Amino acid sequence: MAEVIRMPKMSDTMTEGVIVAWNVKVGDTVAPGDILAEVETDKATMELENYVKGTLLHIGIQAGESVPVDAIIAVVGNKDENIESLLAEAQAAPKAEESKADAPAETSAPAPAASPAAQPSTTVSNASDGRVKASPLAKKLAEDKGIDINQVSGSGENGRIVKRDVENFVPAAGGSASVSTIAGRESYEEINVSQMRKTIARRLAESKFTAPHFYLTMEINMDKAVAARKAINEYAETKISMNDMIVKAAAIALRKHPNVNSSWLGDKIRINHHIHVGVAMAVDEGLLVPVVRFADHKSLSEISSEVKVYSEKAKNKKLQPSDWEGNTFTISNLGMFGIEEFTAIINPPDACILAVGGVKETIVVKNGEMKPGQVMKVTLSCDHRVVDGVVGSKFLLTLKELLEEPVKILV
Repeated sequence: MAEVIRMPKMSDTMTEGVIVAWNVKVGDTVAPGDILAEVETDKATMELENYVKGTLLHIGIQAGESVPVDAIIAVVGNKDENIESLLAEAQAAPKAEESKADAPAETSAPAPAASPAAQPSTTVSNASDGRVKASPLAKKLAEDKGIDINQVSGSGENGRIVKRDVENFVPAAGGSASVSTIAGRESYEEINVSQMRKTIARRLAESKFTAPHFYLTMEINMDKAVAARKAINEYAETKISMNDMIVKAAAIALRKHPNVNSSWLGDKIRINHHIHVGVAMAVDEGLLVPVVRFADHKSLSEISSEVKVYSEKAKNKKLQPSDWEGNTFTISNLGMFGIEEFTAIINPPDACILAVGGVKETIVVKNGEMKPGQVMKVTLSCDHRVVDGVVGSKFLLTLKELLEEPVKILV
């Protein structure tokens, strides 16, 4: 007996999936455990595992196409088995469910569209008497643009010049018109929105327009942090990045300011006792945020190794739900792209996100003297329902203290 294979729900927010590629074709023998296809969900590209033994009799969706969750994508059964009735029954089942819904209210036939009002024209007989047929609006537009109305060809009734003729008019070489045009071809390209980008767009829009954001910016002297990183990397097997140090410092600061490590739940606020720091990573489809769990208890080398693994998996679309779930705080760093300062949208369910700019060489004032120094700006985006300005400011002061005296990160 043939069995229908439907698009599975591979994440808690998935509503549809895209078949990236089929690993089998109609007529192939398949067994439980075989990977039938790669499916792009709203969060990652995942493998579609087979659970039925038999022959692949039908493929209902081609590579590159998307279907809703539970839609038929394939049929597996005995070779040469007739599956027409099975497909008909399977496809009819969702329609039967839909028919149970209330019927739409009866609507009346649409009223006939009103005919557009005729555009007024000048009172002329024809072009043979030396006068030009043109609407008053066309004449006024031509006068405003400095166009000789006699040079414009009319596309209206009986050759009458209308507004669009003046707007589309291109003067001949050597003409008296004062409008210059540049020859070229208008073009554009449209691309389908990936499932991942659809979800990112929805979640960030919900965050931006639901959570009342406010922003706190602070400048941090990074002279000692830069020197400490250089010294550490002379001995470390895994090279430490500045972002690794920021992740560690933020995790320690969160331990001291647990209200920043919180979530808004509507009728209650959840203060997390564990510290899971999400690290935003850019990929072609948008932004992924894998999570460094218990970051406050990990060494710089452990954080560095973990982030490098996540980065590689993100590039290859191999991140799994367990990699990006459970964040309690997020860091977004654009310093490596030369960005000095920016604000970030809070990553749900967090109450805050830290936007990190690049380390910049500049002149700093220390003990009343101007000296060369290296500074970095950070901006904390806060959900005002959870975090007040004073709470966020104290968190940033602790972060500043840790990065300006980085030996405190290591003790």
